[in-house]
Amino acid sequence: MDALLRESLIIAVQREQFSNLLKIKLLDLDTGYALVEMAYEPAAMNNIYERAHGGAIFSLIDEAFQVAGQTYGSIAVALNVNVTYIASPEPGSILRAEATAVSTTKRTGTFQIRVTDESGRLIALCQALGFRTGKPIPFLQA
Repeated sequence: MDALLRESLIIAVQREQFSNLLKIKLLDLDTGYALVEMAYEPAAMNNIYERAHGGAIFSLIDEAFQVAGQTYGSIAVALNVNVTYIASPEPGSILRAEATAVSTTKRTGTFQIRVTDESGRLIALCQALGFRTGKPIPFLQA
């Protein structure tokens, strides 16, 4: 992966307000790949049943998908995201979302995203389709 692109994406994630709100951290990045992590904080992320809100888990998935999709050097946006929630994480667990490109064309990218807790227990599976616009990423650091 191009060093300038890699560094620019790392900085962009660090500056992103929504991922900062959820305390999402970027752990690893490569072409067609991203690994992100967040702590499941029940006080801020529970639903009405005192379990993890699907939106919190989805946000982690979306961050991994978003970052992995940009690693080809042009703006990519989500077209479709299909999530299957497997298990509810335990309070205080560390969740990781790992996005991996399965197939890419000039205009699309299909990704698989797996969410696991620190013990490796599967929390959610996702298949996501992104549209590769071909437009340059505007925040590339010079």
